[in-house]
Amino acid sequence: MRINTLEDLYLEQLKDIYSANKQALDVTNDLADAATEESLGDALKAGFAGIESGIAALEEIGERHDERVDGEHCKGMEGLAKEARAHALEEAFGETATKDAMIITQYQRLVHYAIAGYGCLAAFADRLELDEDLIALRSCLDASYDGDRTMTELATGGINKDAVF
Repeated sequence: MRINTLEDLYLEQLKDIYSANKQALDVTNDLADAATEESLGDALKAGFAGIESGIAALEEIGERHDERVDGEHCKGMEGLAKEARAHALEEAFGETATKDAMIITQYQRLVHYAIAGYGCLAAFADRLELDEDLIALRSCLDASYDGDRTMTELATGGINKDAVF
């Protein structure tokens, strides 16, 4: 696909973030299962649900534009998911809190990709005057920010402290 206009870029980036979300969904579920701190597991399960909502929103946006959002493969998220698996799921840890600290680290990297993607898409939708899309994308962006803040609160609230010892 040749990208000539902002609308072309918008549709291409919808496909990228859709692929990113599909990949993040699987690894987030695995991170939730691996978490040892109950509040972290619960937060990751909420993140999983948020990613599912984002996927549904992107599918609805694609339908409004008569565009399929599947079929692309986001290499950026592929790398982040691979890193999350290697560093948080396959690595050996001496302390469970250290493992949980790594899970937070890897999940926040996934979320930051989503924040960047949704932020750009929202800016494009705003410029293209796609008001319905903009509302949905801002909701996804807000949910991503909330997930990031929750992870920061968990880390600074005790998990990182517990990993020191």
